[in-house]
Amino acid sequence: MDSSIRRGSLEMVAAMLISGTIGWFVLVSGQPVLDVVFWRCVFGAGTLLVICALFGFLRPGILSRATFALAVLSGVAIVGNWVLLFASYSRASIAIGTAVYNVQPFMLVALAAVFLGEKITLPKVFWLSIAFAGMLAIVSAHGAQQGSGDDYLAGIGLALGAAFLYAVAALIIKRLSGTPPHLIALIQVGTGVLLLAPWANTSGLPHDASELASLVTLGMVHTGLMYVLLYGAIQKLPTALTGALSFIYPIAAIFVDWLAFDHRLSLLQWLGVAAILLAAAGMQQGWWFKPARPAPGVGESG
Repeated sequence: MDSSIRRGSLEMVAAMLISGTIGWFVLVSGQPVLDVVFWRCVFGAGTLLVICALFGFLRPGILSRATFALAVLSGVAIVGNWVLLFASYSRASIAIGTAVYNVQPFMLVALAAVFLGEKITLPKVFWLSIAFAGMLAIVSAHGAQQGSGDDYLAGIGLALGAAFLYAVAALIIKRLSGTPPHLIALIQVGTGVLLLAPWANTSGLPHDASELASLVTLGMVHTGLMYVLLYGAIQKLPTALTGALSFIYPIAAIFVDWLAFDHRLSLLQWLGVAAILLAAAGMQQGWWFKPARPAPGVGESG
């Protein structure tokens, strides 16, 4: 294996494993969702500011006004995505919220078709149908393990909303090609600080050591370090390998939810999660049924 691909693979695996623990840190922090996202943005902005300075991304002339405006707009979508996704954890569980969140590639396909004129092909429709069936399986399985059915369905709705906002952000970021991704991330979390400051409790950080450590970790590790690892991996890896390794994230989140909070999925929920992940993998990897080639000599006159 090429050393660059090996390093990129390790970076991608590390980034996805870090992402898989986000839900645990969100719940352990014990803070309202808006406060969690605000402090994540604060600590993330501080970390990314240092990183961008080290890489020389803070010099004048890197961003045009239009690029900066698009980055801010993507930041609004990303911050909204975090708020909705984190809110889903306490209602539908980390595992279910993360699984439902992984329908966002299909939302991106729909948005790209509407706003960019990209064609929706038969394979995409097929995988979308599989994901939708998985969604129905998860929704129909609500009940005793997740508390009240209303909370469970609300959690799924929040995760779907988070997926939609992520797809919106991804669509905007498509227009920012050539802009240093670490700088985009800095603008996004900086936007989050300004956006949430009027609504979050900014009077002070929690005094409990574990709660404070959770917020600092979400900002420095799950935002600053994770962005560096993720973007470093994306630059080194083929797209297909990046897509394949990205499924470590939901799998890690499911196991973290089980080990930390003893949230066990029912058989129907497992089937729904598997269907969504299979569909997302199939679409990203371009899996499709190919007609069998005739054996050598078949159809030839001798």
